[in-house]
Amino acid sequence: MQELRQQTTSVHLQNFPPVHPPAVPGPPQLGLPWALSEAQSFHLTGLGVFARAERAAAKRKAEEDAPAYLATEQARLRTVHGQLAAEADQWWRALMANDEETVCEAVNYAFSDNPAAGCAVGVDGAVLSVVMRHQDIDSLPGQTPGVTPSGRPTLKTLTKRDRTLWWLTSMGSNIVATLKEGFATAPAITAIDLVVLTRLPDTLRLGFVAYGRWTRQAIESVPWRQTEDALRFLDLGQDVACSVTTTASGNPSGTIKPLDTSRLPGLQNLLDHAQDDSASGDATLAGLDNDLRANVPAAHSEPVLNHYRIRPFAEWRSEAAPPQPPAVAPAPIPGTPPAALVPGQTLTLPEEAWHGLLIAFTFAGADADLTLFLTDGQSRVTSDEDFVFYNQPSGAQGAARLLGKQAEGQHTVERAAVHLAALPAQIHRIAVAINMDVDTGLTCGALTYASLSMDCATGAAWTFQPPSDPSIRAMVIAELYRHTTNGQPTWKMRAIGQGWADGLDGLARAYGVDVA
Repeated sequence: MQELRQQTTSVHLQNFPPVHPPAVPGPPQLGLPWALSEAQSFHLTGLGVFARAERAAAKRKAEEDAPAYLATEQARLRTVHGQLAAEADQWWRALMANDEETVCEAVNYAFSDNPAAGCAVGVDGAVLSVVMRHQDIDSLPGQTPGVTPSGRPTLKTLTKRDRTLWWLTSMGSNIVATLKEGFATAPAITAIDLVVLTRLPDTLRLGFVAYGRWTRQAIESVPWRQTEDALRFLDLGQDVACSVTTTASGNPSGTIKPLDTSRLPGLQNLLDHAQDDSASGDATLAGLDNDLRANVPAAHSEPVLNHYRIRPFAEWRSEAAPPQPPAVAPAPIPGTPPAALVPGQTLTLPEEAWHGLLIAFTFAGADADLTLFLTDGQSRVTSDEDFVFYNQPSGAQGAARLLGKQAEGQHTVERAAVHLAALPAQIHRIAVAINMDVDTGLTCGALTYASLSMDCATGAAWTFQPPSDPSIRAMVIAELYRHTTNGQPTWKMRAIGQGWADGLDGLARAYGVDVA
């Protein structure tokens, strides 16, 4: 109970970093080894290991195509980067000019994970208008922990005044946090008109319980350090009105009185015509309430569009030149089922897998991310660029790439592509890992289905189901590593399924990534 009270009345203590001009990350760096591996994978498809003449011709053709493929993709990605940079600059100019649509969209995205739903509804000059939905006072607990005269724990009924004070402090805390975040997100906004909507306890009807105007200077000049500071919203704003009045001694009263909105024609008009009934076809407070409650944190978990998608060699070739009949018709790839691996099992990968190994992690039940670590002989990354994850989806000049995450039926699938033949000589191993979404706090035990599959152009495929371990938040599912067999270099794969309780941080540190 005490923790709940602390959480609901300390939201204003959070700091919000001011928004900066967007920096568009550059496109992934691609190298000739990657392009050659992509081309060889395409041209060798369907050719048996004993078709030596055809395979030699295919490799020569790949060597001819690879430079043009690389140059075309590099030029296309540079063009995409230029377009993204221009769009980002245009967005920033609109934000700084207080363009209404731009400001409201940016602020509402920032508000979407707030405990009290807020919505930017308009901009007038440099003033932003915001409606905030605060929790109803009846949703607060009516009791608080206490002790009896003999020292035994008990629950005591909250007085009406103390419950109102809790609710008022919580409202002030959310108002201040909303103002701070609004100013941080919209740098050119100098003041915010904010009104608070809740359900009044006496009538059980929706109504406005606070409104006012707060300037950037007033909010940013205050050192917000204590829970009690939340009540300063009452004296920092202009024309502030609140449904909770104060007694002669300065303490909040125990009642919430109806708010006089006669000085704000827009609010008064909405109150006069409100039916408080969502079934009504008219503009109602109920409709506004539903709209505010629909502004949920899901906006922050939307999949990010991959602007820097790299075209597969086959796609580039089909666009670069008219299709030509192959000299030798490729043999159909048999549809053999994937080989199921068990923890600790190792196998030698066929040569075709060196030129294109597709990895797919399929799961359900919770959100998780696929991660690749490109390491040296001591299982340590040689630089941060060897850490391939959602914020850096490409490494080794394109030889290891994340291809994105998407829903497929009841499951989610995240894919990656690895070109072992294109890896630089210092890369000896690739750890294929997963980590649970750090914001949820869930463990791998929350995954109701998890399976890693790998396949290559020959049709060879392997699958491994890692353990559902409730004690870990990150796991290395499999490892690809260099090996020497009969004096010849090769690549092997090992199924692992072991993890770290402290999640991505512990996993990254284990491979030498600086997470400070």
